[in-house]
Amino acid sequence: MKKKITLFICLVFIFCFNFKAQHGFRFNNQSKKHQRIRFKLINNLIVIPLELNGKELSFIFDSGVTRTILFKISENDSIGLNDIEKVMLQGLGKGDPIEAFLSRKNNISIKNLVSNNETIYAILDDHFDLSSKMGTTIHGIIGYNLLKNFIVKINYGSKKIDFYNPKTYKYKKCRKCEVFALELNRKKPYIDLKVQIDTVIDKLTDVKLLIDSGGSDAIWLFENSKEEIKTPKLFFKDILGEGLSGPIYGNRSRIPKIKLGSFEIKNPTVSFLDTISTKNARGFRKRNGSIGGAILNKFIVWFDYPHRQLRLKKNASFSKGFNYNMTGLDVVYSGKQLVREQVVKTYKDGYNNKLEEKNTASLITNYLYKFKPSFKIKSVLKNSPAEKVGLLKDDIILSINNIQSHRLNLNEITLKFQERDNKKIKIIIERNGKKMKFEFRLEKKI
Repeated sequence: MKKKITLFICLVFIFCFNFKAQHGFRFNNQSKKHQRIRFKLINNLIVIPLELNGKELSFIFDSGVTRTILFKISENDSIGLNDIEKVMLQGLGKGDPIEAFLSRKNNISIKNLVSNNETIYAILDDHFDLSSKMGTTIHGIIGYNLLKNFIVKINYGSKKIDFYNPKTYKYKKCRKCEVFALELNRKKPYIDLKVQIDTVIDKLTDVKLLIDSGGSDAIWLFENSKEEIKTPKLFFKDILGEGLSGPIYGNRSRIPKIKLGSFEIKNPTVSFLDTISTKNARGFRKRNGSIGGAILNKFIVWFDYPHRQLRLKKNASFSKGFNYNMTGLDVVYSGKQLVREQVVKTYKDGYNNKLEEKNTASLITNYLYKFKPSFKIKSVLKNSPAEKVGLLKDDIILSINNIQSHRLNLNEITLKFQERDNKKIKIIIERNGKKMKFEFRLEKKI
């Protein structure tokens, strides 16, 4: 990227029950051959609008999940779910399975794409609160059922997704494109590529990675899934994200390169995960990790499940490097705050010219009170620049480098934390009703 804050959806589920195969999405008009939708790109994650049982919601489009997941929603967003039963879900992380409801026979539509028999897994306790991490309301995640019946073209640059009928769609000739075999295992897409892990020895290691559009990082590698896959000497421990079963920990580092066919990506950030955090993801023994949004967004991507292939074409961001959060702060959206804004009215003459102050009877100053976004520190990484100066969990951020926090969004805050090594960061926070100032410099560790 222009790398966003690392955020992973990581919903790899184990289901302790049987279910019938679903039909998935289709065009609501059988003669239709194409549907285009626009999406938001937040933290390298694709957010699409859809309707669930007639209610407009926002979902993450995640190629790494096989089921449609609905998070805990507010009373204002409440919707009717059909044919409900209790189930337990297990995902990445070190915690226990969580309780959810399985609901069948739901209607989902995305413009002219419809599914009238969609099974939904509704999570009652959204403990990782994805909306606060994204800075916008996220109601759920959708994946396999939206991919399986179409050829799906994702243009990260223009923020558009095109769905094509595989029976009628013909690929245009593209000398700059490359086609890869797509392996579907338990309805999840995998691709073979090569990585160079050792900075000294120019040796490429073959790996099989899950294509995970729901992970914002570049690459995850599972330690010891191959003899060569070990954390390099230069790394730091980090919280990589949060799954259904709790926080996901790992070692953040860099490797010399990734080789995707003829595409060579140099010096990407890579996260190495231990066996405890990834126990449930290692059920497919050939899997060595995941490739996420920070790599995918360098391409125009065609998912072609019907023909078991993936097509890639470089886009304008291909040569951009990989940055990461160098503060040690995990900042999340924490609701709205009431902000007073000054409004000054001036008089104008008959020619619509502003009168000079000396000719003006008075300048009228009014104050408007508006609700603006508020942000807080969710966690502080040990031994990080932020921890060393005394910033703490639950501190409310009031300003960053003299810009009031309510004038920023979460992406903009993240970018400030990634700018460059030794960049000065000035933060004013509120702690227990008291304003406090802190100052430190970004510290590049890898």
